[in-house]
Amino acid sequence: MGTESLQRETNRSYRGIDISIPANLNFWITAASCSALVGLLVAASRAESWVAVLGIALVFSFVGNTVFSMLHEAVHRTAHPNRVVNDWIGRICAAFFPTGFHFQRQCHLGHHRRNRTDHEMFDCFYPEDNRFLKKLQLYFVLTGVYWTNAPTGALIYLLCPWFFNARFLRNRQSPVITHMGADAMIQSILKAPPALARLEILFTIALQAAVIYFFGISWIAWISCYWAFGVNWGGLQYADHAWSDRDIRQGAWNLRVNRFVQYVFLNYHHHLAHHQFPQVPWIHLHRFVDFSKPRPAFLEIYFRLWKGPTPATQPAPAFYDPELEELLE
Repeated sequence: MGTESLQRETNRSYRGIDISIPANLNFWITAASCSALVGLLVAASRAESWVAVLGIALVFSFVGNTVFSMLHEAVHRTAHPNRVVNDWIGRICAAFFPTGFHFQRQCHLGHHRRNRTDHEMFDCFYPEDNRFLKKLQLYFVLTGVYWTNAPTGALIYLLCPWFFNARFLRNRQSPVITHMGADAMIQSILKAPPALARLEILFTIALQAAVIYFFGISWIAWISCYWAFGVNWGGLQYADHAWSDRDIRQGAWNLRVNRFVQYVFLNYHHHLAHHQFPQVPWIHLHRFVDFSKPRPAFLEIYFRLWKGPTPATQPAPAFYDPELEELLE
């Protein structure tokens, strides 16, 4: 990419508002946060007490969300104006998630397309829904089990791609399958470029194996740190949507958290602004937040989620938004 082209892409604006990609800042955030994750894994492996391991895992859970937030930027092509650099930032951050970059990209873009539809309504239920399964699904999100879908799903995609064509997962006549979101998620995954997606998953496996082997990471430390991350990550992933309007673009919250947490998560809590303007880099999202409108506290919704799903009171939104489709390509 030539200098003039790079300059045009770097100096972007929308509605007269600067939305330039902070390329250098993103590069150093990626380098620092990924290095910190390795250091924390080493520290947890050397720790001599469970209290120390849990303390380190807690810190890991927050730094891991910085890495995930940068992966999220790369998914939307806003981590770096140079596409090659952007995708490598995405691959490295995906390897620390761990998952594959294009595998994750299709999963996340699919989320934007089906947000607050029946496929992603974990906070509510219909009369015909299996209440036990709906509760189980929500508690899986809150306890970190949902996070395991990323690494295990990537491994299945790599080793057993035929699994995603299994008839029981594609039964659209089943309310269980439809309302649990299985078929919709698979439809997104199958849009990933197969060869590239599998190579990226292999890259993730190689990087994780290298970190574990060369830095002497213990399995107890690895599982403790990543499970803490999964719990932290899962809580936010649904708190920023739960009980919001059932609308693909408007169905999210701009949540209130303390300033330190907001920056660690790279403004991820400004999630309504992100769904409305997915082309805007994290550093500019606050300019698209209407601070005069209600902004629930993260902890308020998070603790409410632990009470379980509630009856659905709003109809499902339409799937297709042509303007959104342009912004997701």
